[in-house]
Amino acid sequence: MVKVIISLLAILLSCHSYALTKVSASVDKSLTMANESIILTITADDDVNANALDTSALLTDFIVGRTSVSSQTSMINFDTTRTTTWNTVLIPRSSGELVIPAFDINGFKTQIITINSLAANESATSNQQDLFITTQASATDLYVQQQITLTVRLHFAAELKRGSLSEPSLVSANILQIGKDQESESIIKGKRYRVIERVYAISPQKSGDMILKAPIFSGEIIIASARRSNFLSFADTKPVSVVGDDIALTVNAIPAQVSGLWLPSELFALQQEFQPAPRKFKVGEPITRTITLTAVGLSEEQLPEINMQVPQGLKVYPDQAKLHTGLNNERLVSQKVVNFAIVASKAGEYQLPEISIPWWNTVTNKAEIATIAGQKIIILPNADIVPSTMQQQPPRMNLENPTTPKVVENVIIQQNSFLQWLFLALWLLTLLAWYITAKRPFKPKQANSETNTKVNNAHLAILAACKKNNGELALACLLPWARYQSQQQSLDNNQSQVLTTLDSLHDYFNDPALSNAIIELQQSYYGKNPSAWSGNKLSLAIQALNKSKLSKSSEVDISINP
Repeated sequence: MVKVIISLLAILLSCHSYALTKVSASVDKSLTMANESIILTITADDDVNANALDTSALLTDFIVGRTSVSSQTSMINFDTTRTTTWNTVLIPRSSGELVIPAFDINGFKTQIITINSLAANESATSNQQDLFITTQASATDLYVQQQITLTVRLHFAAELKRGSLSEPSLVSANILQIGKDQESESIIKGKRYRVIERVYAISPQKSGDMILKAPIFSGEIIIASARRSNFLSFADTKPVSVVGDDIALTVNAIPAQVSGLWLPSELFALQQEFQPAPRKFKVGEPITRTITLTAVGLSEEQLPEINMQVPQGLKVYPDQAKLHTGLNNERLVSQKVVNFAIVASKAGEYQLPEISIPWWNTVTNKAEIATIAGQKIIILPNADIVPSTMQQQPPRMNLENPTTPKVVENVIIQQNSFLQWLFLALWLLTLLAWYITAKRPFKPKQANSETNTKVNNAHLAILAACKKNNGELALACLLPWARYQSQQQSLDNNQSQVLTTLDSLHDYFNDPALSNAIIELQQSYYGKNPSAWSGNKLSLAIQALNKSKLSKSSEVDISINP
């Protein structure tokens, strides 16, 4: 009997025909404001393929967020119904009357929907915003490679279940988040908001008029549900998205009068400090001179090298530079602190030369020079240190007043015969070991030559960028290639130098061809009149440096182990 009932149910279900008969469209609100999201819901009364909905027609007037698709099947008194629902988050791109066009789902079209998007400054909507984003840039008129800060604040009065905030975007720019998110509360027009603040450092790498795209927040908020029971009340979630206002930027090219290092900054200062504090020091005692470079609107990587020259009679030993970055009044502030240990070998008066670094003042639009004036220091004799000339003088005999000659005593040293035989045995063993080693066939080591002739990935990458005339890729590969060369040089002479900026490459390699090629590359991309770049000169300079290094490394002295 059970089998008969199951068979009848199967026949009834199989005889029932399903077909799409209707599709409909709706929005959760017809009055919204610019940059605030609405939810478009499209429902089909059948099981339809999820890819049947094409939302590309909305991209002109809306920012289209994520789309969720759900299917539902229900059976009541052997009557089966199936529905397919699409929920799409939309953000109006502008204010005014906007039209959501009709969508075609398997030959059936939805109705056209008209919504009104109000501007953010209209008072009629000031009390309707539960979620919005504000953006603020520290400067909108800036120079290429000058850093500005973008402060993004997410305000929400509803309870968030989950969400994510995208990064701002700008063509040909370096964007980096500074620090961690800060959370606070604020009351705006009598409404309490929770505020999440995030700060970005933005450095454009190309000049011109640009649009800084604001970040987009996408998430879900908790809303009260209409479903209620005697004991429990339920809560539903609603997808939301919101975008901040875009910011127009004017990025100026490097001024024509700037020929050297390009350092655009609002404030650029050099300071020094001596330890110990007095200006009079003693021979042999170390003197610590601390030089601090502070720059507003520059990153750590852009800070130049600080070099100190000393006159003869002084020796200087620089420490590794310490770098710091932070925010002060919504401005990015970077610092470089270098300690120089100075040691005097003889007493006297010394003049330390001045230290000067040219930079560009972005407030006054003028070239300026940060300077530490020359410093005079006095080195006093040190009674605890005997001069080397006195240590090397032999004792003198006083011939005018000869003293009574001392009685010469004969001292007999008894030699230990056991130690003599021991030293003789060790010497014979050494001769035997040398003889055995000399008879072995000599095999020259090839590890160093193989290491030197091995082409590293950074070398191949920059040559490939030069061959493709890709200047941006060449700029990105220059420092990794130079650091590899510096590491190889440190293995040869046990001296290491940290290369952090393109300016440090000129002093390190001291190669005019390479310097001219780097300057030409920077001018073609960052100059006042950008032009097409050819990587031939840079490729030839790098290959010439590599060839000279290989020729030096091949001249290896062949030594025989004793």
